[in-house]
Amino acid sequence: MSLMRNLNRALTATTGLQVRKATPATPATPAKSANPKAAAPKPATKKPTTVYRCPAPEELATDRLLRQPVFIMSPVRSGSTLLRMLMNAHSRLHSPHELHIRRLEVGYGSKLSQKAMSALDLERGDLEHLLWDRVMHRELVKSGKDFIVEKTPSNAFVHERIRDCWPDARFVFLLRHPVSIAQSWHEGDPDKRTYDEAAADALRYMKAVDKARKGLTGHTVRYEDITADPEQEMRRLCEFLDLDFEPTMLDYGKKDDAQVVKGLGDWRDKIKTGQVQSGRALPTEDDIPEILRPMCQAWGYSE
Repeated sequence: MSLMRNLNRALTATTGLQVRKATPATPATPAKSANPKAAAPKPATKKPTTVYRCPAPEELATDRLLRQPVFIMSPVRSGSTLLRMLMNAHSRLHSPHELHIRRLEVGYGSKLSQKAMSALDLERGDLEHLLWDRVMHRELVKSGKDFIVEKTPSNAFVHERIRDCWPDARFVFLLRHPVSIAQSWHEGDPDKRTYDEAAADALRYMKAVDKARKGLTGHTVRYEDITADPEQEMRRLCEFLDLDFEPTMLDYGKKDDAQVVKGLGDWRDKIKTGQVQSGRALPTEDDIPEILRPMCQAWGYSE
C-alpha cells in the first residue's frame, strides 16, 4: 500500500480530511464581449489610389457626353436643397436629388477583362468616370434641359477628381454660418449625434468645401443672402452660368417637378412650401464653440 494511501487512512480517521495530488490550473478563457464592436480594432487598410487620366479638350467629344455640368460644393445642412430647387426651376437647368455618383465603383470580373480595358487605355478610374458621366447624362436627357446641376455634399471630398473627370465643369460654392450648420445637423437627428458631435462632423465638410474653394474657380453664394434676397442672388448666379434670369425660379414649387426624396437631401415641410423661407437668426459671438471659430473667421462670419 502506498504512503499516500496510508497517510489518507490515518487523516480520515482522525480529521476526516485527505491529501490530493495537485493538478495544473487551466488557463482562463477570456470572456467574449457582449458587444462585438468592442473587440480589438482591425488595422486600417488604406484604399489604393484610383488610377485615371484627365481627358484633353480634344478628347471630350469622345470621352464625355455631358457638357459644362454644374456642381454645388456645400457642407451638409447649408441650404443646398433649396438652392438646387431654385436652379431646377430654370428652363435650362436640371437639378435632381443627390446622386452620390462618387460611390459608384467599377470592378473587373477577371484578369482578362482588366487586360482588355487596359489595352483600350481605360483603367478602373476611367471606367468609373464613364459610368458617372453616363448616369448623369441619362438624367439630363430625360429632363429635356441643357445643363445638369449636382449637389451631393460629399462631392467636396473629391472635388479634384470631379474637376479631372469634367474639365469644363462649373462650380458653385454654397456657404452658411458654421454654427447654423452644426445646429441644423444636430436637430436633423438629435438621437444620433449630440451638438458637439454634429459640430465636429459638419466641420469635416466645411473644411472640404474650403479646400475646394481654394483649388477651383467658381461662384460663391451664401445661404443667408439667398433667404434675404433670393432674386438678387439668383440673378448673380445666372450671370455666372451665362444664363438669363427667370422670375419663375423664385416660386420653384410651381415649376419644379423634381422629387424630394427622404435621405437624399432636405425633405422637411419648409422645403416643400415651394417658396424661399426666412432663415434662422444668425448666431452671436457667444454661440460659437471653439472648434468652429477658425471656420467662422475664414468665411467672414466672425472677427
